[in-house]
Amino acid sequence: MKRLCQVFRSPRKEEMYLYVDKARGLVDVPEVLMTQFGEPQAVMTLVLDPQRKLARADTAEVLADIAEKGFYLQMPPTAAELLRRDGSGA
Repeated sequence: MKRLCQVFRSPRKEEMYLYVDKARGLVDVPEVLMTQFGEPQAVMTLVLDPQRKLARADTAEVLADIAEKGFYLQMPPTAAELLRRDGSGA
């Protein structure tokens, strides 16, 4: 299943993103999360389907979370993930 998604960046936490269905926008995101996330900054609109690769998220999980909860929250990478990304890790 394809879905047109809008991606927002958090101004408060580096590399934290919210993926939502473009048609619904941010209406399904809980207020407590929006408070912690900060004023969302739109960064891109993209068509997601299960075959599309994302850099730091599993596309199937993103699509499932949007269908079930109305949003997917991509958290910043952990220290271990950063080490692997830099090629310094094991």
